[in-house]
Amino acid sequence: MGSTGPTIEPGMSKAAQEVHSSLKRHFKGDLLLLGREGYADARGIWNGMVARTPGVIARCADVADIQKAIRAAAANDILTAIRCGGHSLAGFSTCDGGMVIDLSRMRQVVVDPDARRGWISGGCLLGSVDSATQKAGLVFPSGVVSHTGASGLILGGGTGWLTRAYGMSCDNVEGFTVVTADGSLAHANAKENPDLFWALRGGGGNFGVVTEFEVKLHPLTSVVLAEGLCPEDGIPGLLRRWRDFMAEAPLDLKWNIDLRLAPHTENVPVALRGRPIAGNSLIWTGEPEEGRTCIEHAISISNPAASSTRVVSFIHLQTMADDNFPAGRRYYMKSGFFKYLDDSSINRLVEAAATIPSYDTQIELAYLGGAAARIAASETAFGDRSSPFIVNFLGNWSEASEDVDNISWVRNLFKQLRPAMKPGVYVNFMSADEQERVPEAYQENWKRLIAVKSHYDPKNFFRLNQNIPPQH
Repeated sequence: MGSTGPTIEPGMSKAAQEVHSSLKRHFKGDLLLLGREGYADARGIWNGMVARTPGVIARCADVADIQKAIRAAAANDILTAIRCGGHSLAGFSTCDGGMVIDLSRMRQVVVDPDARRGWISGGCLLGSVDSATQKAGLVFPSGVVSHTGASGLILGGGTGWLTRAYGMSCDNVEGFTVVTADGSLAHANAKENPDLFWALRGGGGNFGVVTEFEVKLHPLTSVVLAEGLCPEDGIPGLLRRWRDFMAEAPLDLKWNIDLRLAPHTENVPVALRGRPIAGNSLIWTGEPEEGRTCIEHAISISNPAASSTRVVSFIHLQTMADDNFPAGRRYYMKSGFFKYLDDSSINRLVEAAATIPSYDTQIELAYLGGAAARIAASETAFGDRSSPFIVNFLGNWSEASEDVDNISWVRNLFKQLRPAMKPGVYVNFMSADEQERVPEAYQENWKRLIAVKSHYDPKNFFRLNQNIPPQH
């Protein structure tokens, strides 16, 4: 008997085969299939805990390709993931058997130096953005690892070194161009589709594929960077002094602390190696001389065993953490906000530091406030910004055999400290097993977000995310 339809490629579902067949004639980009050239490299994502096998990867060349891919996927009811940099902690950048819409060919950045505006294509990495804006002596406030995808970061909110000085990434977006669930192209800004504009600033990838961000830029080319290591016995006092100091600190000062095991490297004093330490990283974004006294005082209260202060380029600042978070390692995180970091919570953090299961697993503490806190909870989908302390329990290890130790350490510490946290969570710092916390992330904005989702994506096509379900 003759064939009654197209041959199903090995490893492909019928739906994936139908999508591929419908796209292949008119798709300008690359359609990558299992076993074919380019597929293996395109399949991997940042978090090595997530290893999935998409039926087809549609690497789009332009906006029209994105529209075609969405329409084909919707017509065949195939599970679809959106990939920019593949940095989704929860692994939402990929899926098993479905389609990945890959934006990595769309990494153009246009800068207008006089207007201090930029236009960022949907596939850009943070490094793409920084390289382009720095040529004009300008910056876009974003994250701290340059191989992160800009789209996912911005849509979830976006925190980093410049959050206190210039606000979150989403606060600096003036307009979006987005392909919605029916494949149509929409513009969203303060005047056009203002409900969508509101939702895209913090609501994650729930509403469509953003093909371009119009953003505000700020003049900055270098910062003062101070770093210091505090030994184990000094950590409780350091965290209390940091807590009190940051409440009155100038907006130009950003001070992050991480609790971790000191590595066995030459730049770490021998007595500290293998023991819990507090790593202090401080930057000053204003005039260096104006910040010298503030930086020196902050470093002195950290009581460091080793410290350094220097002026570094913005590009250096943005890339110095890259090697600490390489693609392919295994990552698991839980996160929360504190209105006030009380002494009891500090003591629990210090105790936990002594039981960290991996040299790369750490407790990250940051103080936000500043420009980010000036935005009202109702002004963007991101919501409440009144709790300035954000604490992340980040598991980072290399071997699958270490999964249980690292994941259980993160979960247990979060469980112990959650009663002291204020309700709320930053969606970009959520793992894949936290869907029940999504309403907590948005709090009083939840119902409005459901309404916007119901209008733009009533069938929940965009559901591989920290999902906001449409109303049924």
